[in-house]
Amino acid sequence: MPDLTFTGIGSGLKISEIVEAIVGAETAPYVSRYNKQQAKITTDISAIGSLKSALESVANSIDSLADSDNYQQRRASGADDFVGLSASKDAQVGNYSVKVDALAQSHKVMSAGIDGEEAIGEGTLNIAVADSDFDINVSATDTLSDIRDAINDSVDNDSVIATIVTDDAGQHLIMTSKETGKDNAITTTVTDVSDGNNIDNLGLSRLAYDVSDPLAANHIKNLSQVSAALDAQITIDGTLTVTNSTNVFKEVIDGVDITAKKLHEVDDDISKVSFSENNTNIQSGLVGFVESYNQLQELSKQLGASSENGAGALAGDSLLRGVMSKIRQEFTENFDIGNGNTLSLSQLGVTSDQYGVLSLDTEMLNEFISDDVNGVEQFFVGTSSVDGFAASFEKLTSFYTDSDGVIQSRIDSGTSQLDRLEDDNIAFARRMDSLEARLYSQYNAMDLLVSQLNSTSSYIMAQLDNMPGVVRKSK
Repeated sequence: MPDLTFTGIGSGLKISEIVEAIVGAETAPYVSRYNKQQAKITTDISAIGSLKSALESVANSIDSLADSDNYQQRRASGADDFVGLSASKDAQVGNYSVKVDALAQSHKVMSAGIDGEEAIGEGTLNIAVADSDFDINVSATDTLSDIRDAINDSVDNDSVIATIVTDDAGQHLIMTSKETGKDNAITTTVTDVSDGNNIDNLGLSRLAYDVSDPLAANHIKNLSQVSAALDAQITIDGTLTVTNSTNVFKEVIDGVDITAKKLHEVDDDISKVSFSENNTNIQSGLVGFVESYNQLQELSKQLGASSENGAGALAGDSLLRGVMSKIRQEFTENFDIGNGNTLSLSQLGVTSDQYGVLSLDTEMLNEFISDDVNGVEQFFVGTSSVDGFAASFEKLTSFYTDSDGVIQSRIDSGTSQLDRLEDDNIAFARRMDSLEARLYSQYNAMDLLVSQLNSTSSYIMAQLDNMPGVVRKSK
């Protein structure tokens, strides 16, 4: 619209109202169509998105039943203050007693007190733990703090942690093995450049510690032992003694990890542990599957409703009918469970009522699990060459829910339609702006012409009135 318009000055017409009426008459039908189309597409995208989400929820609910590692697990009982337990499906059902005789411990050694400002002495300090060792080059001016930092910052050090503790005697360098067990004891040897003696407890030799061979000449204890390197030890069933460098005993009993947590004292009761079958994942997985499917079933009824009370967003939609039909067909399929036998969901206690709502007979399910848990596992998991129910169902739903699946393609198509609709709307708005400007231009031009004609008429009448011999007739 022009920034400045003079409407009706010459003609007396209400030009603004006339232009608004004409533009409105052009706009109203388009806006009505636009709103209807936009609402229809948006509703379809929302409805189809809800269907996709519900399908994904059903597929996710059965994920746990598609993994063979989740079947025939073992329930470990008897963990207490003394032992921790974990068991895999390889653990055999049984009962055991476990006594913790010793806990694993890291080796820790400490220097004598040394003044924090004192230079320790020039040379090389070698620190060895098990099969690894590394060198620290010590300058003539390095203090105990410098040596601590060099130990901790060494890229070759993956075995000890160095700290300093200060008391009335001075600073003490403490080195602690990162790993527990006898094999991870700390040994330090020095090449003492300051006085040429590597064991005399002077200069850098003050940090020497080697007790690997008590009878050897280099048996050096210039560092004191704060805590010994110890292995953990447990006794199983009163007769089987096992040692380990850590407190975690892996596979001492087939499929079982035992963690020693606290020593059994003389008056403590020995820990009693047991392992039993644990197939609760099957029931919990099916319960979740039934619940999520029933939510999908309810949603599909709402989306596909067609009655005198109103129609659902996907009423009569072939996609909705197709996916629900294929899912119901999947429920009736039989899957191989070995030995020439097959199994279906209904035989596991999953049944449907007249309204399509699923329910689970847990007593029937657990009875089948008790009789043939291997068959139940194969029903859901399948084999290397043949899909089970879970994998087959996942393939079915992914056809619709994948990023390049049928549903996403439809959502993308709807989004593209909305984009085109919005582009059309912008173009229509421009056309209406152009129409409005043109109408104002035309009506204003007409108004100006009428004004000029009126002005000319007035001028002529005035001239006629002034002509000689012309007498105006009195009214």
